[in-house]
Amino acid sequence: MPTAIDVSSALGLTALGMFTAQILMGLLLSVGYNPIRQWPRQRWIKLFTLHNWLGYIALAVAAIHPLLLLAAEVKGPAFRLFDIVVPIWSPVQPLPNTLGAIGFYLIAFVILTSYFRRIFGRHRWKQLHYVAYAAAAVFYVHGVAADPLLQNRPPDYIDAEKVYVEGCALLVTGATVMRFRARRGRS
Repeated sequence: MPTAIDVSSALGLTALGMFTAQILMGLLLSVGYNPIRQWPRQRWIKLFTLHNWLGYIALAVAAIHPLLLLAAEVKGPAFRLFDIVVPIWSPVQPLPNTLGAIGFYLIAFVILTSYFRRIFGRHRWKQLHYVAYAAAAVFYVHGVAADPLLQNRPPDYIDAEKVYVEGCALLVTGATVMRFRARRGRS
């Protein structure tokens, strides 16, 4: 039977994968990709709608991820709700947990400002939307630095979970570089 820590870890990796997909879809939208005019030429694929809903779902999954730690059995003091909201004083791994919370708050900011994008105007909203890259960087560092068993072990960079996080980070970095090179080439 999986423990609360196991489920929390799996949800964290799921949220990270969703946020990676979010950034990749955002990059496609930023270059004007349209699945109706280009491959796969399907009307039912609404990339913008999928991008929005995946953001909401990923934020919910990312919120549940640390909340499960309230039910976790850890050696030493247990997690409190305060340790989840302000994890700098959490009983285990305060720095990686704080990075995860910062990433969550940054993503919440991106989603909230996107909800009001008409009020901000396209140019200001786009500037605010770049916070997603900072959130991704923080999430990737959190994913690599955190010990999934909450035992304060040093990171094992070739562990399967860590390789997954590192692969997501490399994928977003490569796609972002390609996106900006493509834009520079059009100018």
